[in-house]
Parts: sequence; structure tokens; C-alpha cells
Amino acid sequence: MWAFWLPLLLGLALAQPSPLYERCAVCHKTDGRGVAGTWPPLAGHVPTLLARPGGREYLIWVVLYGLQGKIQVGSRSFDLVMPGFGRSLSDEEIAGLLNHIATQWGNRFPEGQKPFTAAEVQAQRGRNLTPAQVHQARSQLGLP
Repeated sequence: MWAFWLPLLLGLALAQPSPLYERCAVCHKTDGRGVAGTWPPLAGHVPTLLARPGGREYLIWVVLYGLQGKIQVGSRSFDLVMPGFGRSLSDEEIAGLLNHIATQWGNRFPEGQKPFTAAEVQAQRGRNLTPAQVHQARSQLGLP
């Protein structure tokens, strides 16, 4: 019986409002759709990134260090500067924020992936990337 209910309960636990997301919602909006031509959507795009090799680390880097440069999401282009939040948010807060965007607006973790942990975020903190280097890593990883 728990085999049926456990995934549903976990999904409900992860799909709670996040006060931390209020910072993100200024640009990405409360519905995660972003603003066409200005800020990319998180809704529908985060699972695509998570499903790709390196995508999980990339998302941690974006939140920790920011992102600067032109990206393509679907058929739309965005030339942006996103600040990093590594100096203002703890590892636990960043993991919670990433879990929020990975489970909202119909987003789901790819099969076999678990929620982000503070230890994962901490492991990426020492990289000290610039927003431009995060953009370069996106290209090198071949992320959409």
C-alpha cells in the first residue's frame, strides 16, 4: 500500500510554497513562465536540464554563481544577467530552492533522481565560478 502512496506524499511535501522563491519570482514569475524575450521559463525547462548529463550541477551553479550570456530555451532566446545567490543563501536554502523549482508548475524530477541536498550544494561551492563561466559550462555540457 505504501508503494502507491509514498511517491504521492513525497510529491506533496516537495510541492509547497517557498518564501525563497519570491526572489526568483520577480523575474521568473510566480507561475514559473518567465517573461518572453527577457527572463527564461523554469516551468517545463528545469526537468529538461535535470535529465541531461551535468544538468543537475549546472542548476546548482546557476543559483550559486549566477548566469551571464545568451541562452536558448525552446524557440526563444534570452540575453541575460542573473545574479548568484551563493553569498546570501545557505546550502540548505539553495537545495530547498532547487527542489522547489524542480517540483512546481508540473515539473518533476527525472525517474531515479532524488531531491537536491545541502551536501550537493556544498560540494559545488568551492568552484568559485563567474556568471560567464557558468554560461560557458552550459555550452560545453550541450544543455538546451
